Amino acid sequence: MRHDSAWNVPEPELAIVINSAGEIVGHTVCNDVSSRDIEGDNPLYLPQAKVYNGSCAVGPGIHIGNTDRLRDLTIALEITRAGRIAFTGETRTSQIKRSLDELADFLFMELDFPKGAILSTGTGIVPGQDFSLTHGDVVAITIGGADDVTTMTLENEVAGRSTSAGAK
Repeated sequence: MRHDSAWNVPEPELAIVINSAGEIVGHTVCNDVSSRDIEGDNPLYLPQAKVYNGSCAVGPGIHIGNTDRLRDLTIALEITRAGRIAFTGETRTSQIKRSLDELADFLFMELDFPKGAILSTGTGIVPGQDFSLTHGDVVAITIGGADDVTTMTLENEVAGRSTSAGAK
């Protein structure tokens, strides 16, 4: 977490793996952490709220192939604090407003990626203003479901100073 932010939240996302030709060839899990109070102060501060050490985790691996199934996967978030569940949420990739192909097309429209790219698709789960990550929280993001053999879970412990909503 940023030391100068009082409202930090995970953003669980499907990350699509795109080859150098702009074709979606696989997926993984992404936790695109955001410092919401910095982001909310001024739209120009978005880079500061999203890009800092530890602000984005990807993995634990990449599943290649079967990209049709990406249209309707479960994305689940669970945050534990001191061994207890502090927040849970769930959404589906079918709720993403633009198609995954359209997102990939926009990324490759004016940029070249000779080795391909990984694109985070955005989040549908954001804890409210009454919740902020704190040092030691464990964030687990799962994409897939119980009947899906390619289910992946990204789990990270939160590092950074302890904060509470409203403190600055």
